[in-house]
Amino acid sequence: MSATLLTGGFKSPATQSSTGFRAILDAMSRPGAICDVAGAAPPAPMSPAAGLVALVLCDAQTPVWLAPSLRAHVPDWLRFHCGCPITEVRADAMFAFGAPDDLLPLTDWAQGNPEYPDRSATLVMALPDFGGASLTLTGPGIEVEARLPVGPAAAALAAALAENHAMAPMGVDLILTSGGCLAAVPRSSRVKE
Repeated sequence: MSATLLTGGFKSPATQSSTGFRAILDAMSRPGAICDVAGAAPPAPMSPAAGLVALVLCDAQTPVWLAPSLRAHVPDWLRFHCGCPITEVRADAMFAFGAPDDLLPLTDWAQGNPEYPDRSATLVMALPDFGGASLTLTGPGIEVEARLPVGPAAAALAAALAENHAMAPMGVDLILTSGGCLAAVPRSSRVKE
């Protein structure tokens, strides 16, 4: 077993998973707010924030799909630290990790159903940084509106997320990551560029 697989997880799992869960919960309850997170060091090119999401939310019951750029070392790291199965079937994934081009269209992923909307996928989307063109978000958890800078992906994401919101309570939830930062756009958020 590679030494790389053994490293990069939480040094204090109970404390760090609790802190990480709280950060993800804060991001989901305040759509568009960018949160700093720490504690994970997954293999490149997965960001520390995406690694933290995996360590906190993925387990043996959550099939994970990975973009081709992540398939060299990340699958073994996830299996070791999270015990999660890796799937190549997009519709089977409960979590998916990749860049915007890897994860669009959002309708490729599990959408839940009217009785069980929680059976939808969560997409963990990697951005180069939080800057440039913004999405404007309104809805639950936002007092008036929030602006989330997502750069060149703004137009494609705005259209995809508007379609996703129209399916609520079904549809996917989105966690955007860059370096050690994350932000969330739950399906309940109304989005425009």
